[in-house]
Amino acid sequence: MMMLEALRISIAAILAHKLRSFLTLLGVIFGVATVIVVVSLIEGFNKYVDDKIANIGTNAFSIQQYSIEDFASLEAYDQARRRNKEVRYEDLRVVRERASGVVDAVGGQEQEMSEVRFADEVVYGVSLLALTSNMIEIQNRTIETGRSFTPSEEETGRTVCFIGADIAERLFPTRSPIGERIRIDGRPFEIIGVAEATGSVFGQSRDKYVSIPLTTFMNIYGNRRSIQIFVSSSSPATYDEAIDEVRVIMRTRRRLGPSEKDNFGIITPTAVNNLREKIFGTIQMVAVGVTSIALVVGGIVIMNIMLVSVTERTKEIGLRKSLGARRRDILSQFLAESTTLSLVGGGVGVLMAQLLAKLVATLTPIPTSLPLFAVAVALIVSGSVGLLAGVYPAWRASRLDPIVALRSE
Repeated sequence: MMMLEALRISIAAILAHKLRSFLTLLGVIFGVATVIVVVSLIEGFNKYVDDKIANIGTNAFSIQQYSIEDFASLEAYDQARRRNKEVRYEDLRVVRERASGVVDAVGGQEQEMSEVRFADEVVYGVSLLALTSNMIEIQNRTIETGRSFTPSEEETGRTVCFIGADIAERLFPTRSPIGERIRIDGRPFEIIGVAEATGSVFGQSRDKYVSIPLTTFMNIYGNRRSIQIFVSSSSPATYDEAIDEVRVIMRTRRRLGPSEKDNFGIITPTAVNNLREKIFGTIQMVAVGVTSIALVVGGIVIMNIMLVSVTERTKEIGLRKSLGARRRDILSQFLAESTTLSLVGGGVGVLMAQLLAKLVATLTPIPTSLPLFAVAVALIVSGSVGLLAGVYPAWRASRLDPIVALRSE
């Protein structure tokens, strides 16, 4: 029997029992939809971390008091707290002076929560970002209106700032904020620029901030603070070499012996992703494994219905065999029917999963991403489930004796 003919007969058999076919499909539909939604959430979360959290900048890494590994456990953090020293502005200067050509730029950042006021309007809980002037390039920030502060303004500790899109919209909804003076924790600052909107992370805005020069920040809030140092390499090829060079500079400055552990942290996108894999990798595998049980249940339902179908169509099978149908023709017929049934369920499940994923992304801050490979895998798996589920019923149908089958009622 040709495969197209087997497919035609299987579709006709499915349409002949629409309600039963639909109820049979429910197991596969919900199984595929559940697996796809879980995979979509996992992929969306991974992509979200890569774009929003692990994306430090182009060929960039940071130096700070603690490393990612220091937060792996309470014991590791306790040891790091006793061992690690604060990263100071003097460390930034030393790295700048001693870095070679593999390092393109060295900048610094510190952060504080503040209150911002303009006229009678007050915004609380604003992130005050203190930056060196080159952090705009290192972190790939974009100034939408106006400009960032210059190296000379940073060196002289000028009271200038650029603000995030949320602050601009809140304080200056109908006019340009450029040239206006706001008060940050009671101190006047001139607005020289508005940064381009960057969106949110898990529902928390990334544009509710005000940036001022790092030297200005230290003059006001004190210079005995731990800062973050950001370093960008001259090219992707020199990235690892730049990390090694900066590590040597920091270890030399702190007089660490060859056997002593770093008393500072170097944060890279790879380190952030490794931590994500360590925390969520097992959870992801378990989540996909548990939801896949629904597919197994769907396969069992298909096998059960196919056995019922064989029993109901015993006379039909006997008639086909008496007219010359071979065992492999009967086998192909029932395998095609179970596989088609499962593939239809898989296709409906994929469409349902896509709608659910979009609904989740619209109503919640949870990101979703539906890769094409996941759709392809879902269809292949659902088809395979149907094929395997139909093997025994098809084999049983092919083994029926035509004379016995024709006599059945």
